[in-house]
Amino acid sequence: MGKIVAITNQKGGVGKTTTAISLASGIAMKGKRVLLIDLDPQGNATTGLGVQKKGVKTVYHLLLGDCGFDDAVKKSNRPNLDILPSGMELAGAEIEMVALEGRDSLLKSSLKGIRHLYDFIFIDCPPSLGLLTLNALTAADSILIPIQSEFFALEGLSQLMNTVAAVRKHFNATLGIEGVILTMYDARRNLSLQVAREVKKYFADKLYKTVITRNVRLSEAPSYGKNIFEYDKFSKGAECYRELCEEFLRRN
Repeated sequence: MGKIVAITNQKGGVGKTTTAISLASGIAMKGKRVLLIDLDPQGNATTGLGVQKKGVKTVYHLLLGDCGFDDAVKKSNRPNLDILPSGMELAGAEIEMVALEGRDSLLKSSLKGIRHLYDFIFIDCPPSLGLLTLNALTAADSILIPIQSEFFALEGLSQLMNTVAAVRKHFNATLGIEGVILTMYDARRNLSLQVAREVKKYFADKLYKTVITRNVRLSEAPSYGKNIFEYDKFSKGAECYRELCEEFLRRN
């Protein structure tokens, strides 16, 4: 049965979607069967993999019960990697979901019959702690938290952990912390080192040894509908995410 990992941080601009795309793609390249769920209304993970999101069934239709999993899932044109795309309609989904019975576990119910098809299922969460993220945390086995190596990195992290505690209490008692990843890291800056020390103090062995350094190629790749390994496999960004994939698999 596939392990479900929610990649989440309510702070935007921390490399969450880049991590979701790169981790899903890199692990699929290693022969694992992977599903990437784009649960962010912005749909950047969908665009970043070059998948069409107009005029097709998306995760929105799956959550609202308008279609089945087979109707919404898309092949990514990459071996072993499927995607549940996002679309503009997902932006209003939380309002519609409020009136539905079991609104906090719609995603969990939708994935119940297909988990065995994959080794890993990654969920790219929106940068908020709303109903969509709650669905992701209820469905997930663990969460992976990208943290930007900047001054405000730890701001709001306690709020995220409070949310995790509440989810454990009311919806998903076994939700674990998969790990924490430092992104946009610059070892030349004292600030990056300070943030790393604070995160290490808080999360101990949950902090990944692999850090994702600043790399312009990582920000360029999605505009071409490519992951970093396709766009520039010799870049520093590709090297970092390759190491992260290997560390993730060792931990699992």
